[in-house]
Amino acid sequence: MRRNLEIPQGKRTKKYRFFEILPGALSYGAIILLFLLSWLDPVLGSIYLFIIIASTLVKAVGIAYRTIQGYEVIKRAERVDWRGRIEDLAHPHESFERLRDDDNKSYHFNEHVENLKLMAAMHGDYPDPTKIYHVVIITAYNEGIEILEPSVKAVADTTFPNDHIIVALAYEARGGEAMEQTAKTLQKTFKTTFKDFLIIKHPDNLPGEVIGKGPNLTYAGARVAEYVKAKRILTENVIVTSLDSDNHMHEKYLDSVAYEFITHPNRQRLSYQPVSLFMNNIWDAPAPTRIIALSNSFFNVITTMRPHALRNFASHSQPLQALEAMDFWSKRTIVEDGHQYWRSLFFFGGNYSVLPIRIPIYQDAVIGETFWQTVKAQFVQVRRWDYGASDVAYVGTKLFVKKDQRLMPFTKLFPKFWRLLDGHVTLAIMAPIVAVGGWVPMIMNLSAHTMVGYNLPNIVSVVETFAAIGLIVTILISFRLLPPRPAKYKKGKEIVMLLQWVLMPVTSILYQSLAAFYAQTRLMLGAYMEKFDVTKKIIKK
Repeated sequence: MRRNLEIPQGKRTKKYRFFEILPGALSYGAIILLFLLSWLDPVLGSIYLFIIIASTLVKAVGIAYRTIQGYEVIKRAERVDWRGRIEDLAHPHESFERLRDDDNKSYHFNEHVENLKLMAAMHGDYPDPTKIYHVVIITAYNEGIEILEPSVKAVADTTFPNDHIIVALAYEARGGEAMEQTAKTLQKTFKTTFKDFLIIKHPDNLPGEVIGKGPNLTYAGARVAEYVKAKRILTENVIVTSLDSDNHMHEKYLDSVAYEFITHPNRQRLSYQPVSLFMNNIWDAPAPTRIIALSNSFFNVITTMRPHALRNFASHSQPLQALEAMDFWSKRTIVEDGHQYWRSLFFFGGNYSVLPIRIPIYQDAVIGETFWQTVKAQFVQVRRWDYGASDVAYVGTKLFVKKDQRLMPFTKLFPKFWRLLDGHVTLAIMAPIVAVGGWVPMIMNLSAHTMVGYNLPNIVSVVETFAAIGLIVTILISFRLLPPRPAKYKKGKEIVMLLQWVLMPVTSILYQSLAAFYAQTRLMLGAYMEKFDVTKKIIKK
């Protein structure tokens, strides 16, 4: 059965439109329902509100636990000699005999010993560790060399052998002459550093494409596949990593991915997802965008500990063989990263998952020329991420079909669909309800003199106090995740970094809730976002 993976163009079916409207309808409905129930009976409104607030408390406790757990796991994974482990795989029998009685407590050491035992028994029926290649596709629009060069250098500084790394700079023709010159300069600088350094210009206005990163990646991916075959490199041994122009990968990232690729039998049906940390320029960013950057970093730390809910985000790795089979990434969405999860899931009939790589790739926090340009650019970035609500229709129309038309079993797909829908609705409604919802029952029914109505704000306040545990843990861990303070800043900067968290309620409403409502409203109205608004990269002097 041919699998239709692409997002529809033009007019959608009634079913597709229903699911496009659904996230926004539920989000608006949840807010309206609070007012309606409070108007009918403040007790009903109070009960409804308390259920929502109580769920926030449960999530806050979970956030605190997962944050601590995730941070410790990441630090343990960073201390592993992944290059040494790959070398062990090249000689599994000897390595197993050497390590089997070792009482080593490092990250997944016992699993490593078991992998060596399995590899020794397989007699070479797995990828040769010495023949694994990494292709790193760095996408660019109009970024300057001061942004791109550190990203390329970070790849060069990894512990994976550079003669088995192919870098492809995928740049947009609409970036102009300056972008093309930057690409040629980088190619000249790094041509001999890697196996090869390719520059691939994505033509403008190709049919069936939105203006976004996905079409650029897909065009570059196809050129890379041609290059690999021309060089007689085994396609099944090539892993492709997509990077944004400002991404700096950890020195052990490529080795960690290669190790997991070699040791997993289902390697071609996996994506390999690093922990995205927005820390490159965190000391330079203004307080509002620092909070957003840190909050998103912690969200990624938490999700790496929940593999069943993990989806592609920002940078990720996937085997070239699988990418080529499914025609790479979508050319019809501006959220190609998260959408790639669903695209892969349906292509492989449900036999696909995202494997967490507990090694970071560092990204930039948003910084504009001025404070207000920064504030605006941050909103534009977040609303683009929140447009991932468009996947609700993509998944829903493949879930609610006749059995013989379904691309994977209903019982396996429905929980994923529910988490997707619930996540986007929660993103929109939680911040305003927690912030001001406690006053709604009393305001909407001034004649009510119930004890519940008057005491609800106090009850909510107590619950919010307990929910603040998650925030306190976040603050404490944030100081451990921060890169070293630049010399240009005095020690008092740490105090500012602490005080910035008083803005958390404001940023949650302005960026989390409003951006989600914006994206969902656009979907409800059929005003589709089909242009990737590039976040301008600024280096603060």
